[in-house]
Amino acid sequence: MSVDDLLKRYQAGERNFKGVNLVGGYLNGVNLSGATLKGASLSEVDLSQANLVGVDLTEASLVRANLSEANLTGANLSGANLYEAKLTGAILDRAVLKMADLIDADFTAANLQRANLYGAYMMGTLLQDAIMPDGSINR
Repeated sequence: MSVDDLLKRYQAGERNFKGVNLVGGYLNGVNLSGATLKGASLSEVDLSQANLVGVDLTEASLVRANLSEANLTGANLSGANLYEAKLTGAILDRAVLKMADLIDADFTAANLQRANLYGAYMMGTLLQDAIMPDGSINR
């Protein structure tokens, strides 16, 4: 499926894009709130400034994806692979990142307030100035 096809289908009311392959796609600033992208291949996709509120990204591959300043409030990223993903300034309030691979991901100045990071693998994860789940700011 192409990026244009996905956006047309979303505009038409479709929300289930389970397993879609958009590797390397450009989705800067798009609204995909409430969509299901479970198991999707989104490596190296530009989703910066995207509205991803409540999106299901369970077990999605977001390797080296750009999610800078994206709104992922309430999103489910359980088991997602965010290796080297860029989430600077992203909003992840109440997001679920259980068992997610966050190795070398950049969460600089991200909002992780009330996020669930249970079992997330965070080796090398950058959290400079991030708001942590407990509301504290990581310095």
